[in-house]
Amino acid sequence: MTKKKKSKKANSSYLKKKIVSVLLANPKKRFSPKSIKKKLKFSNPIDQVRAAMDELVKANKILKLKPEVYKANKNFIKQVIKTSLNTYKGVVDMTKRGAGFILVDGLEEDVFVPAKFLMGAMNKDEVLISVSETSKGRRPNGKVIEIIKRNITQVVGKFRKLKKFAVVEYKGKHGIIDVNVNPEDFKGAVNGDSVLVEITSWGKNQNKSLWGKIDEVLTETDAHNFAMQQIIIENGFELSFPDEVIAATKKLAQNISEQEIALRKDIRDITTLTIDPLTAQDFDDALSVRTLENGNIEVGVHIADVSHYVKPDSAIDKEAFKRSTSVYLVDRCVPMLPEILSNKLCSLRPDEDSLCFSAIFEFNEKSKIVNKWFGKTVIHSDRRFTYEEAQEIIENGEGEYAEELATLNKIAKKLRKQKYKNGAISFETEEVQFKLDEQNRPVDIYVKERKDAHLLVEDFMLLANKSVALFIAEKGKEKQIVPFVYRVHDLPNMERLTDFSMFAKELGFTMNLDTPKNIAKSFNAMAKAAKDDELIALLQPLAIRTMSKAIYTTENIGHYGLAFEHYSHFTSPIRRYSDLLVHRILEKNIDSTLRVKKDELEAKCVHISKMERSAMDAERESVKYKQVEYLLDKIGQEFEGFISGMIDSGIFVQLKESRAEGLIRFDQLDEPYELHDSRLYAIGIRSKSKITMGMKVMVRVEDADMELRQVDLELIDIIRQK
Repeated sequence: MTKKKKSKKANSSYLKKKIVSVLLANPKKRFSPKSIKKKLKFSNPIDQVRAAMDELVKANKILKLKPEVYKANKNFIKQVIKTSLNTYKGVVDMTKRGAGFILVDGLEEDVFVPAKFLMGAMNKDEVLISVSETSKGRRPNGKVIEIIKRNITQVVGKFRKLKKFAVVEYKGKHGIIDVNVNPEDFKGAVNGDSVLVEITSWGKNQNKSLWGKIDEVLTETDAHNFAMQQIIIENGFELSFPDEVIAATKKLAQNISEQEIALRKDIRDITTLTIDPLTAQDFDDALSVRTLENGNIEVGVHIADVSHYVKPDSAIDKEAFKRSTSVYLVDRCVPMLPEILSNKLCSLRPDEDSLCFSAIFEFNEKSKIVNKWFGKTVIHSDRRFTYEEAQEIIENGEGEYAEELATLNKIAKKLRKQKYKNGAISFETEEVQFKLDEQNRPVDIYVKERKDAHLLVEDFMLLANKSVALFIAEKGKEKQIVPFVYRVHDLPNMERLTDFSMFAKELGFTMNLDTPKNIAKSFNAMAKAAKDDELIALLQPLAIRTMSKAIYTTENIGHYGLAFEHYSHFTSPIRRYSDLLVHRILEKNIDSTLRVKKDELEAKCVHISKMERSAMDAERESVKYKQVEYLLDKIGQEFEGFISGMIDSGIFVQLKESRAEGLIRFDQLDEPYELHDSRLYAIGIRSKSKITMGMKVMVRVEDADMELRQVDLELIDIIRQK
């Protein structure tokens, strides 16, 4: 007969460890001390097991639901997972099929998360993920552990009433979202209304119902306006300002007091001009110019003093930080600040006194800076120019303030020349603009042309931004660094750049990648060659993709693209919160020294950079929407274009005329193609023929889907270069 093995007694520490292990392994199951004792098979008395479990409750490691009933603590489970797995914070980029790519800072590749592992996360939500190990060459896969922050808290959709409740259906590029609404939250909406609904409950995990309440029944329901509202909402911005923000703006002083003027440098008698787009409503910068008694030229860069009106931690300030930037769609601006501030109190309108924060420079006869001054001013704008008006005067040499414009242009050109001599990169991205009819339909698409008037303003803004950053950096040399908001641009990704240089060489252009300065010289040589060689011109958009993205941070690594060791954003506080922070820090450090908490400032920089990317996404999507709409009545027509991108399922082609981009699927071609890891070319499996980025093609428009903002193309012919 086999002798029964005697169970062992566990010490207190080991007993608690094993109890936690059981509950973690069975997070949904409830246990009593008796069932735990039975499962562990220790000889400890039941009172010791109960006491151990109560101690674990006090330590927040398990929960006590009622006497003799315990279960795992979800918060503790999350904590264990975070510390034991390969985890990262990231932002969800949803696919049309419901899966997601998680964009994680610090990881070279996005992490793929299948739909079933998203745990209910939606597009642009901030999430915590665990990443599994993958074999070499394969994209990392992950699973959402926790949804840290919801990005979309409102949606614009169609109201549909059911028997007991209603559904608001939102159709976006990432799929359909249904939000349920109870009758008490209808706010007068009836079937077919376009409504703005606030999501109040996301349910739990996957495939759970969303619930919300109607915030507003939208009166303008045309397709264009509806689409623009959707784009704003799905990128994390709101259509209107909270009531408390509007109430706060009504308390702001409408006039400039004599006491305030006495505290500032009064330069209202110096010729001051603004140069802006024709449709601009917010004029946040102005230039003054005069000749000094010593023969030198003084140029003032005057920026709207938003910090005078928007105080830290006020309702207006909190909302401005939340938005962090204005968003410019094809037909509208979604402002960072309420209209009374952006278009009136802070706007440097002509023939009015305005409060500014100024950077004033004295140039000698060689256009070298011999003196600088930063401080609060009061100005009076003498003339508001559109870019077109200023350009005509610059070209003809006659007209209002022709001498002043000529002087500014002369100095700006020398600043520009020096910038490129120091290693700045001269790539310029195309800015697509639309001519819309009365129904907001696009009747023409064109690329904005940048001439001397545009570059003149840009060069003086760059000078002010660079000079402010340098001033603070040098201030920090006295004792310790003064934490500041820098605009930085890192070196290109060398792996992508190496692949690109090999590809460029095949097209006849050789790059020198020995040093960052030689890389910049190569990019500039490419830009110059592109003016005469159409094939080289096709390389420029691809070259830009090898570049890092500029961000805001307290860690100053310089701006590679501009070749500036110190750079910030000071010149647009009406539309960028970064600039408002810069104004506040600069003001406190002109005559004394103030160091804000670096970690808190860095956290703000991270948020501002995130919202900047969201604004850029929204702007691109609004352009894409109108490009697709432009092609609606051109289905079946053929166009010339070039291959602008490659994904696993096909190739993107940008049409020459409209700059619209459409997809040709690989499965529509005459043979299967294998995409190279660099995504710069694909090779036919049978013929070994190569389709490359930048290749000219003739295509036919097959379909244009407004809801998905997607164009399907058919390949007609590949235009071989002679």
